[in-house]
Amino acid sequence: MALSLHSTKDGSSTLYSDQFSQFYHNPNGAATESLYVFFQTSGLIKFLEKASSLSVLEVGFGTGLNFLLLADILKEQQINIPVKFYSIEAFPVDQETANKFDFKNHIKHRELDQVLPKVFKELKPGMNVLKPIDDLDLELNLFHGTFEDFNIKGLHADFIFHDPFSPEVNAELWSLDTFTKLRSFSGSGTVLATYCAASKARGAMCAAGWFVAKAQGALGKREMTLASLSEDKLTPLKRVNEKRLANRYRSGDFD
Repeated sequence: MALSLHSTKDGSSTLYSDQFSQFYHNPNGAATESLYVFFQTSGLIKFLEKASSLSVLEVGFGTGLNFLLLADILKEQQINIPVKFYSIEAFPVDQETANKFDFKNHIKHRELDQVLPKVFKELKPGMNVLKPIDDLDLELNLFHGTFEDFNIKGLHADFIFHDPFSPEVNAELWSLDTFTKLRSFSGSGTVLATYCAASKARGAMCAAGWFVAKAQGALGKREMTLASLSEDKLTPLKRVNEKRLANRYRSGDFD
């Protein structure tokens, strides 16, 4: 997959995929949007205040930015609970590309700079279980393959980062089958966060049995989406009409 490296407006790196004709992150600020969507609005940072452990499932490892941000947050807050970070990536970058990533404006702990090149250097097809940061109890379970082939028995993630390319170019990862499978990796309190606000994607979530809510988007985007199997997790956000959206999705209203 042909990729080119770009600097976004907050100084953090992203990639542009010729295959999907899309950037990996928001060109207005890769790290800024990731922090807002997956760590702040999802409630993950607040969750860490009292958590005895953490499990995250990410769809779309991409540049590895979310993993790096989590490691930096754990270090900054001096949190050393057991953390398992599961992620899936069908088209991983190589070490040479990862060496060029620049997240220095958003990562406070400079020793983390070499984590991603090390991860991509060691990556092999299938599941890779890595502990690339010596002073954190942070385990990276990175699946080099497709979401269709990913399966972990007994996984009940506290948070799901749904971060693939957009529905316009990667529709299969925004489908009923995908959100049904994600539900099988969830518990009653799991929170799913995504930058996407498309009605069809929300309809697929609703059809799969998720409660779904709107939240303010990042960097000029009007909205983003949060979902959970617990209605309480979405208080006091504005909920969509799950029944109506699910029926519209099943009837092919969005096709």
